[in-house]
Amino acid sequence: MSSYFCMNWVFLILFAGPTVSELPVNGDVGQNVTVPCSYTVRGTQDITSMCWGRDSCPASKCNWPIIWTDGWKVTERYGSRYMLKGNLLKGDVSLTIVNAEEADSGRYCCRVEIPGWFNDQTSNHWVVIKKARISTASPHTYTSEQTSAAGSTSESSFTIARTWPPASASEALQTASGPCLGASDRLDVTSDLQNVTLSLSSQQYSEHGLYIGIGLCAVLLAILIFALFLT
Repeated sequence: MSSYFCMNWVFLILFAGPTVSELPVNGDVGQNVTVPCSYTVRGTQDITSMCWGRDSCPASKCNWPIIWTDGWKVTERYGSRYMLKGNLLKGDVSLTIVNAEEADSGRYCCRVEIPGWFNDQTSNHWVVIKKARISTASPHTYTSEQTSAAGSTSESSFTIARTWPPASASEALQTASGPCLGASDRLDVTSDLQNVTLSLSSQQYSEHGLYIGIGLCAVLLAILIFALFLT
């Protein structure tokens, strides 16, 4: 009985062929995902057929095959999103899943059919396709304030229009003789002011003289009347 179980175990290993441990492959939805697989090619005599399938590698062929090649070119393909973009003549038989979907997640088998009994090279790959992460960070709020090099905050300045009371004549003259005028303009204004002052003074003097003359006449008239009364 024990010899029977030993023989079954030996046959299981022989038919399974050399299998590499399951290799993980991660990808994002919408991206191209490459599942690596290759074999050694020393010459054209080493180029051989191979297949990719969904599920673990069986004793022969591929379960749920998705692509086949005769070693030189792809002969069968069960879906336009499965491609072999590597150099087949150099043993690069990596599988490319174009525009990957979550449904593409699962186990894949790569089987290279090496001539001879129980010589097939097989490898299982566990593919995980996830949705890309979406950032949920809150948007930043920007203000119109600006910070100077010293660290102080300066605010935007506003211009306020004010209505000033009307200026007097003297203020207007002072303004006219301000720094905005040229030297010649200031001389003209000064001479005009002097002329105005002289004219005002002469007018005042003439008025005083008139008042004095009237007063003298009144005194003389009073003396004359008083003399007439005495006579």
